[in-house]
Amino acid sequence: MDTSGTHHTSGTGGRFEEALERLHASGPERLGRLTNHAPMVVEALTARGHADAVHRWLDLYTRKLEDFPDRVAPVTDDNWPSALGDPRRAADWIDFFARLLAERPWRDVLAEWWPRLLPGMYGGSTHPVIRVGHAVRALESGENTPRLTELAHGLGYWAARHRPVTGVAALPGAPTAAQALDAVPAITEEPQGFPARLAAVRRLPVWADDVTDPDTAHRRLAELVRAATHRYATHGHGDAIMLVHAATAPNAVLRTLGSLPRELWAPSLRAAWTASAAVTAMYAPAEPVACAPAARATAEEILERALAHGDEHVVKFADTALDVGDERALAAAGRAIELNSPLA
Repeated sequence: MDTSGTHHTSGTGGRFEEALERLHASGPERLGRLTNHAPMVVEALTARGHADAVHRWLDLYTRKLEDFPDRVAPVTDDNWPSALGDPRRAADWIDFFARLLAERPWRDVLAEWWPRLLPGMYGGSTHPVIRVGHAVRALESGENTPRLTELAHGLGYWAARHRPVTGVAALPGAPTAAQALDAVPAITEEPQGFPARLAAVRRLPVWADDVTDPDTAHRRLAELVRAATHRYATHGHGDAIMLVHAATAPNAVLRTLGSLPRELWAPSLRAAWTASAAVTAMYAPAEPVACAPAARATAEEILERALAHGDEHVVKFADTALDVGDERALAAAGRAIELNSPLA
């Protein structure tokens, strides 16, 4: 596998598209609000040169899929504000974006809707923006109907689960992303479920809020992804599943920047920081543990181990760790493999 950052989504022999077509008969969630991770995982595997494993993995995951949800009423250019954030309207939103993407270039649709959706990237446990980030990476490698449909599903899911974060007091910041994450206070309550925990986040440190230059925003966002990925190695034991989103959510935003107008880069950085910091407040333990040095693994070895493990969060976190690409990031991915239960 090419681990230099080159991705392989364009030359898949159609397996990726076949997997997407299988998945687009399914809804974005199951059991009321658990996310369907399969589209993100099959894109990650394909992008990393493992398209041959996509259907085999998907066969194991199929039991977690539910049928496409019922439609309520069409979302239109006029009534969309009233449908925003209504999870009952997921199918209506997906239909709406499918229509837009059939009529206009996908980057134009993304540029129009990204600033509308960005304030609500915390809904659905940040999974909608992560799904969009995977869809954008696939489209950057090559456009076709299944990939455009996947973007419609991701944007529609985001619109249906749109949930802003409000009422958060600013705490003194820190110069680096790593220090700022260390300064995030844990929530004192322990409510069950992501929405209740998110509502309990009352204070977050300020970080990079004065950035306006697009190139600086890109660098700081990459710094945040790196810091959150590294931090999982010492803090992943708090909530091994949920804490991966402190890295994978901002990485989805980072992956999307190149497809967006540059004036959206700084606002994207601020939203990504709030998401990463909020997940850290909600799920990180108060104290780190030492991460015992493991035998040095290559990127390919880490990905092979993640694929053999099979858990959707493990695969996606390994994909983010490979984007970061350094030894500490690969060690964090190894830690995720150790802490999470394999896909049965």
